Amino acid sequence: MSNTELTVQELSALMKKAAGVTVDAQDLASRVDTPFAEFGVDSLGLLGIVGELENRHGRALPTDAERCKTPRDFLDLVNGALTTGG
Repeated sequence: MSNTELTVQELSALMKKAAGVTVDAQDLASRVDTPFAEFGVDSLGLLGIVGELENRHGRALPTDAERCKTPRDFLDLVNGALTTGG
């Protein structure tokens, strides 16, 4: 089931698709503790990313997902939810 895990590369693609923010995946990976706001992703952008993921996986993510402040927080929360089914 590990293929359901969201990677930094996928998050980078989702940031572009859902939030209109282009961030190189390697840059994102090296700055996972940088607040989303510094990348230009606001709460609406995060909501769009959450929506994309929910559609892709066919299930709701925790309501905290759109409140995550950094990519690391978001990845940890989303992957925790996806891998535990919860």
